Amino acid sequence: MTLAVAVSAAIAAGTPQALPSAGPSRVLELRIDDEIEPVMAEYIDAGIEQAGREGAALILITMDTPGGVDTSMRAIIQHIVESNVPVAVYVTPSGSRAASAGFFILLSADIAAMAPATHTGAASPIAAIGGYPVTIDETMKNKIVNDATAYMRSYAARRGRNVALAEAAITEAKAFTEKEALDGKLCDLVSSSREDLLARLDGRMISRFDGRTDRLVLTNPEIVDLEMSGRQRFLARIVQPDMFFILLLVGVIGLYTEFTHPGLVAPGVIGAIALLLALFAMHLLPINLTGLLLIALALALFILEAKYTSHGVLGGGGVVAMLLGALMLVRSPLTGAGVTIGVALGATLPFAAITIILMRLVLRSRAWQPQTGVEELVRETGRVTTSIDGGAGASTRGMVRVHGELWQATSAAAIPEGTAVRVVRVDGLTLYVEPVDAPSRSEAAGGGIRDRR
Repeated sequence: MTLAVAVSAAIAAGTPQALPSAGPSRVLELRIDDEIEPVMAEYIDAGIEQAGREGAALILITMDTPGGVDTSMRAIIQHIVESNVPVAVYVTPSGSRAASAGFFILLSADIAAMAPATHTGAASPIAAIGGYPVTIDETMKNKIVNDATAYMRSYAARRGRNVALAEAAITEAKAFTEKEALDGKLCDLVSSSREDLLARLDGRMISRFDGRTDRLVLTNPEIVDLEMSGRQRFLARIVQPDMFFILLLVGVIGLYTEFTHPGLVAPGVIGAIALLLALFAMHLLPINLTGLLLIALALALFILEAKYTSHGVLGGGGVVAMLLGALMLVRSPLTGAGVTIGVALGATLPFAAITIILMRLVLRSRAWQPQTGVEELVRETGRVTTSIDGGAGASTRGMVRVHGELWQATSAAAIPEGTAVRVVRVDGLTLYVEPVDAPSRSEAAGGGIRDRR
């Protein structure tokens, strides 16, 4: 029978019929293996669109997630229900979970499957501020829960899921093992491996979200593992708590170095870029304000340690404040994930040392005498070549030789030719001088007495 005859016969019969496959069936595999956030949603959405363009037979989303951001979850679900290609969500490997937002995504798929020793559910919405769960009034709580349950019902019922049991995962935070989910009609299959799952799906009739009925053809499936793009991996790395903390410190130390040592350029450029990347991550992460304030306090204590003798008390306090700030900086209400103690220690101690050393260099440089330009002449000695009458006015000026150069000079008192003088001030091209045997201003202010032997 030719291909055209087979198609005509299927149409005439009025029954769903998959077209004969000319080669291996293409299965595009995507992975959700961490918290669901905007970068993860972008990756899944792009993969679903790519599968539609390439005419894949199935999209397989393997999942192990504690949940994530509500808006990112909804974006993924919207692409799943609108996909032209059937979507199977598979909770795997053993020991994995599809909790919270992952539970919503599992119920939205054309095929919901789980591996042995996995679980799902625990989908109660969490209200959080600064990464920490907060208590809200009963009306607001009911509003959030009712919104979540209505959203789940809007698509789970069309997928043939057990809506009443699914609601219990939201209202009562119930969780289900793979067997409980299968018996309760929350998932369609329990399969031990990806290959076993695809073999069991071959030829299976499925109902699509728009009401169509399709038969899956997965003969000799060709699995294409779609990884995140370089850009997506980069952005996903930035929003990791450890990397965010490091970028924040690099940004601060870079700008601090540029402000205290103008003209270096490179620290300022690197610091500005790092700080902007940290601000991008801050927009996505649950940041705790107390952690940020503790880090700012630590920076202030490091600077004070450089200015005042505290025998390490200020510096030690700064280290403790920064460690506490790092550990409190990011705290996911879903997983408790934050900056690890190793990264906190490894970044805090060098940051403290660099900040204190830079500040001491700045303070020490303020006491240095200028080594270039006319200001270097201050406190230098020379000899009067043309007598100075003393007093104000151009007529009272004389000439002195300093560093082998002749300069106009003036003085409050008359100084005869040949007298050794000391430069006390420079005003344009005129030197203000005094006899060398006169006490310097610092000595006069301190009451010092010069030995004139």
